[in-house]
Amino acid sequence: MSARPAAVLFDRDATLIDDIPYLGDPALVRPVAGAAEALASLRSAGVALGVVSNQSGIARGLITLDQVHAVGAAIEERLGRFDTWQICPHGPDDGCPCRKPAPAMIVRAARHLGVRPGDCVMIGDIGTDVAAAQAAGCPAILVPTPATRPAEIEHAHATALVADDLSTAVALALSGAARKEFAP
Repeated sequence: MSARPAAVLFDRDATLIDDIPYLGDPALVRPVAGAAEALASLRSAGVALGVVSNQSGIARGLITLDQVHAVGAAIEERLGRFDTWQICPHGPDDGCPCRKPAPAMIVRAARHLGVRPGDCVMIGDIGTDVAAAQAAGCPAILVPTPATRPAEIEHAHATALVADDLSTAVALALSGAARKEFAP
């Protein structure tokens, strides 16, 4: 087994782009520092890329699926193409199997890419990203932001990897560290 992942899956908000709650305006898309370079390094290494994102604003009536797709197109204009997009349009109380921390979006992304979840690495900014990855059998790297709760960081230190920024997380993924850490 190669330790380098076949795919890296990303949370969208606060991981790839600045977090603007219920973002529906593509003009407001701002990549986080180092995102373009980090993604380019994955692409040049032949690693597939995916996005897995809870978008409860759809269920809440604050944004539409078309707006979410328009934001996705703006992200791709700024950061390049992703091989799969998995969006959960449900609210927190809908009980769906796809809303993180449930694993369905990660499982679907891996299936779409033709790989196993364990051959991927999930990078996100909060505990639900790590929990969804672990529930799917996928290694995870947490990139904390000011919104990340201390307990989420502590849990990630014990069960996943923690990186200071997106560039470091991608370097860890490419090095195979996340998959080695997760290996049974």
